[in-house]
Amino acid sequence: MDPVLNSGDTAWMLISTALVMIMTVPGVALFYGGLTKKVNVLNTMFMSLIAFSIASIIWVLYGYQFTFGEDMLMGIIGNPANLLFSGIGVDQLSTLATTVPETVFIAFQMTFAAITVALVSGAVVERMKVSSWMVFVAAWVSLVYVPIAHWVWGGGFLAQLGALDFAGGTVVHINSGVAALALILLLGKRKDTKLLPHQLGYSVLGAALLWFGWFGFNAGSALTAGGLAGSAFIATNTAAAAAMVSWVIIDYLKTGKPTVLGAISGAIAGLVAITPAAGFVTVQGAVIIGLVTSVVSYLSISYLKPKLGYDDALDVFGIHGMSGLWGALATGLFAAPFINELGTGLFYGNPGQLLTQVIAVVVVAGYSFVATLIIGKVIDRVMGLRVEDKEEIEGLDINLHEETGYRI
Repeated sequence: MDPVLNSGDTAWMLISTALVMIMTVPGVALFYGGLTKKVNVLNTMFMSLIAFSIASIIWVLYGYQFTFGEDMLMGIIGNPANLLFSGIGVDQLSTLATTVPETVFIAFQMTFAAITVALVSGAVVERMKVSSWMVFVAAWVSLVYVPIAHWVWGGGFLAQLGALDFAGGTVVHINSGVAALALILLLGKRKDTKLLPHQLGYSVLGAALLWFGWFGFNAGSALTAGGLAGSAFIATNTAAAAAMVSWVIIDYLKTGKPTVLGAISGAIAGLVAITPAAGFVTVQGAVIIGLVTSVVSYLSISYLKPKLGYDDALDVFGIHGMSGLWGALATGLFAAPFINELGTGLFYGNPGQLLTQVIAVVVVAGYSFVATLIIGKVIDRVMGLRVEDKEEIEGLDINLHEETGYRI
């Protein structure tokens, strides 16, 4: 039987696309903006705004085509048919989401590319040139995100190997977290490395919008409005809630008091960790994934970062990289075939899946780190990555944008 458009699936995918868009603008913008110093709030928000716009243009012109085109070059990249969006009919159905128009699937995947590069900005805030960031976004989406997304989701060699990533544990979170680490090693430390959120209320709103939008991110990745979407939805919420509780307990044990920053950090860590597993695991598995991931990210931020001395300003590597790592491996442990027949993990009789997940993590992290270093180094040589000392000390809003977030 030929595929037939399903209006319910199409409506759900359109809503999911809008939800994922909310994650970047305004979710990431507010979440990151509230955590920075008040003299850098607009610059921090701008980095997310401009990343979304640049990635959106790249995606429709050639990014989608290279990512989801017919596999070639032994699983490395897709065949870029339909460049510049040519030849894509209004009523043409997607070959990967067979009950919705291809235009809808393209838009949905566009929002993933945009948020992935926007996440990287949190590590380099308060010290990177706007012009260099814009060039970095274009180069990184084209040379890092697109090939990795093809390997995992577009039928590339990791997909052929059997790697599981329901909504972006490797493609989005490990990728962005490791890229962030590479970029900050090139940039160096800020002159003032203290994390003193100037408006934590912004970050709470941003975290809430991220949590809200994440239902489109994860449940939308079912690509249909059915039972799998519902299962991914409840797994997503459960893991986030468990991770928030876990982080609050850690705060109590360490300081005797819960913190709002810790609570929202835990929720985001839980959302990150459940992303690759959302459409494969039970609710019980989601609880375990959420409880454990806060410990993983907390230890990374509190012990690994000070020990190694890198300045991950807003803990992109600590949360997205490390919780993404745990989530990808946990998928290989907890994937249940009665939730999704495409995935069977170690605890359900398939130890080989965990090995496959390890290979995917190593390949994605390794390529993202090296490629980001090369891109960053070239940009640094050509136009410089870092702002002048005077601009950094005085603040980037007034120096790079001639604007200020507050007139009081």
